[in-house]
Amino acid sequence: MIALSLAEIAEVVGGQTHDIPDPSVQVTGPVVRDSREAGPGSLFVAFVGERADGHDYARAVVEAGAAAVLASRPVGVPAIVVDDVQAALGALARHVVRELGTTLVALTGSAGKTSTKDLIAQVLQRKAPTVWTPGSLNNEIGLPLTALSATEETRFLVLEMGARGIGHIRYLTGLTPPKIGLVLNVGSAHIGEFGGREQIAQAKGELVESLPPAEEGGTAILNADDPLVRAMASRTKAKVILFGESGEADVRAENVRLTDSGQPAFSLHTPSGCSDVTMRLYGEHHVSNALAAAAVAHELGMSAEEIATALSEAGSLSRWRMEVTERPDGVTIVNDAYNANPESMRAALRALAAIGRGRRTWAVLGKMAELGDEALAEHDAVGRLAVRLNVSKLVAVGGREAAWLQLGAYNEGSWGEESVHVSDAQAAVDLLRSELRPGDVVLVKASRSVGLESVAQALLDTGAEGEVAAR
Repeated sequence: MIALSLAEIAEVVGGQTHDIPDPSVQVTGPVVRDSREAGPGSLFVAFVGERADGHDYARAVVEAGAAAVLASRPVGVPAIVVDDVQAALGALARHVVRELGTTLVALTGSAGKTSTKDLIAQVLQRKAPTVWTPGSLNNEIGLPLTALSATEETRFLVLEMGARGIGHIRYLTGLTPPKIGLVLNVGSAHIGEFGGREQIAQAKGELVESLPPAEEGGTAILNADDPLVRAMASRTKAKVILFGESGEADVRAENVRLTDSGQPAFSLHTPSGCSDVTMRLYGEHHVSNALAAAAVAHELGMSAEEIATALSEAGSLSRWRMEVTERPDGVTIVNDAYNANPESMRAALRALAAIGRGRRTWAVLGKMAELGDEALAEHDAVGRLAVRLNVSKLVAVGGREAAWLQLGAYNEGSWGEESVHVSDAQAAVDLLRSELRPGDVVLVKASRSVGLESVAQALLDTGAEGEVAAR
């Protein structure tokens, strides 16, 4: 964070200083919410959670060198006390972003946010110092913490924005107003909470509504291949750039194909020229993500050749997202277990089919959460798709939703031992350990709450015989 004194921070957040001998002391380290990350010059933000109260760690973080604690009550050590810690954190982020004058890029969408954010970051950092959201910390706490990690040297700030309802993105853009806003897609993620795709589109479109007008540098980057996203052009006064495979897209892909190993390749076309891309990531769905990143980079002055080189060399920065690992015995594990929704599940299955072409393939799938009334139909459809893609064996893990996955496969024609329903992760591991053969490819994917990354890890620990931790 830019250096601010404790007195200045107290003024920005509307708080009172307590037990601070010298209010002119500056916060020169990071702003953190995890006491283990506190160090010299840092500011520790004390949240009260379900399992722990950050205020209980106040003395420990100051002993570790923290300049002060941002707290909701006095804690007996240097502290700035506020009525609402979350609101104060947001106010501090808003102040710092305004002072820095950094070009802020914000993105949202139902699927692919984190992968696209990682691509944008890897492309832009070739041009200038860039700070971006770590992992999926895209909510009202993670977003301001990321913004506060920017410094005077930061040229680009790339922020992922998530939403679980109308007004969430509007709130986030109020904390960190973007100059460039990117909307990837409108899918079925959290449809049970939103109530429908139109409501999801309404929420995601709050991002483009927040942008400054074109004459002030505002730019909305929209997916030309998604009608609900493309329609958002009418909701902004910013300049509009379209990306996609549509011939009308300003930044588009032509000659899209997959390599023998399942990695996408295409010809990138931008208004400044064209260049070929062969990605290190797996699955054709990354083409759209790459085009979105390319559109951002083009708008910020990078050439087609520079963008193509960066995209061809970019890797995955966030764990459990299409992590492809080959064991010594030739079995390939595709760990995509961080999260799942209908769109990302279909993309992962298609990637499995591409990676495993000519080999035996396994889809180890679990529940997709928060689908509401669409849950039965969506799980059934995923089970059917696995059969249509000729996945060798479906292993549905868990309860009711897993049974729906298997039912879909059965109704599509998967009988006998082509699909199986197991109760939990340990049962899946036991089955796979007994039946996997060299050359097999295994995809592991479900919503985060299912915890199927434990299956992937157990399969990678080929010599381990310990049980998988229950979740």
